[in-house]
Amino acid sequence: MFVVFGTELAVKRPATREQRADWLHRFCARAMRGLGIEISVMGTFPERGAVISNHLSYVDIVVFATLRPCVFVSKAEIRSWPVVGWMTTMSGTVYVERGHGGSAMRARRGMQAAVDAGLPVVFFPEGTTSNGSQLLKFHSGLLAQILDGGSPVTAAYLQYSFVVDNGPDVSVGDDICYWGDRNMLAHIFKFLGLRGVRAEVRFAEEPIAFSSDRLHRKLAAVEARSAVAALRDQV
Repeated sequence: MFVVFGTELAVKRPATREQRADWLHRFCARAMRGLGIEISVMGTFPERGAVISNHLSYVDIVVFATLRPCVFVSKAEIRSWPVVGWMTTMSGTVYVERGHGGSAMRARRGMQAAVDAGLPVVFFPEGTTSNGSQLLKFHSGLLAQILDGGSPVTAAYLQYSFVVDNGPDVSVGDDICYWGDRNMLAHIFKFLGLRGVRAEVRFAEEPIAFSSDRLHRKLAAVEARSAVAALRDQV
């Protein structure tokens, strides 16, 4: 699948954000079918604005992109990864360089351009992945940038499970979730051998109703985290 879709990307070199997002959508949907991963959705993926979610694995991006064409915001380090970095760049990913002056403003321009093109922007305010046992603190930087642009922000919550038994030494927290100081290649190869993986995505019915002081970055981050937590509790 990497060879087929990577070749398409190299040959056609989609020029617009819409074309790049469509390529990523088709690639990820094909990957999910090929891997036999089931995706269950509650609610509706918003057509515009931003979507924020908890973050468990590199698989999260594939799941969201499978549902509809969208644009992701990611840490700049991914840009230098072999093959994957080139593909994420070509698919229109907006990069953020933490600790670099002007990076947030450049990210804002990239996010706003995606919104103006009619594409939802997806990012993960936790800033890193976890094993899903708890929601980490939400960072306010990207959230402040999207709010300053006036875009609605919709909460989502993602969780994984197995529909078949993969054995006593396999768990969602360790073998689907990718977190901590782990070898990514080893994790990917083990993940590819799992059976009956199921992803469930819940979208809030309405965008987050931030308080009247929504431009207060720290407060907005707390309110955003609460909105995602509320979806987690809908079990």
